[in-house]
Amino acid sequence: MSAVKGSDPGFSMLPLLVHSSAVSAGAKSALLAAQASPPELRIQALKSAARVLHSETGLECRDVLAIVGLEDWSACA
Repeated sequence: MSAVKGSDPGFSMLPLLVHSSAVSAGAKSALLAAQASPPELRIQALKSAARVLHSETGLECRDVLAIVGLEDWSACA
């Protein structure tokens, strides 16, 4: 199940992350791309941004997915 429904992403930390000095330029770029993506591509773009955050921060996969507003735990498999 995903928290993202159509173009309404529910709660997301994306706006805070793109302005945080603690987030790398690569992760910010992926987050901005996800934010700008059309609704039909947004879930894939958010998963991509989550992968970048996960690889750069070492946070648990599920935590990173929740941070970007997703609850699709299958992306961690």
